[in-house]
Amino acid sequence: MKPPRSTDAVIRAALRAPLFVRIMVGAVFLSEGIQKFLFPAMLGAGRFTKIGFPYPDVLGPIVGLTEIVCGTLVLLGLFTRVAAVPLVTVMLVAIASTKVPILMRDGFWAMAHEARTDWSMLLGSLFLVWVGPGMWSLDHWRRTRRARAGE
Repeated sequence: MKPPRSTDAVIRAALRAPLFVRIMVGAVFLSEGIQKFLFPAMLGAGRFTKIGFPYPDVLGPIVGLTEIVCGTLVLLGLFTRVAAVPLVTVMLVAIASTKVPILMRDGFWAMAHEARTDWSMLLGSLFLVWVGPGMWSLDHWRRTRRARAGE
């Protein structure tokens, strides 16, 4: 029988776990932001026009740039909590503007199917705001470096 893990080992493992959430959230937002510039008619300004947003030619690139910058910061684990906040906002607007109409028109199950990525990105971003980037991040490196310099 395997001996129980020490509390310190459990804590260290828990502090490393956010890496996987950061990779998922950061990679998806970075990819989606790039695609808003590669395919603007389908995923950028054109999509915002179809949804009915005002100033889609301005809003599309702003959202794309937000996703690229914040997604990259999340991947690196740099200013993670701050970078995750705009991503939460992007996902709340996306759900309200695209998934709520599906819910009203087609019902819960159709909305649940269409919203699976949105909910994952929203909850992943909220997790990072709440828990932070974990040990394997530039935020952690910067914090420990500052602590050592202060000794």
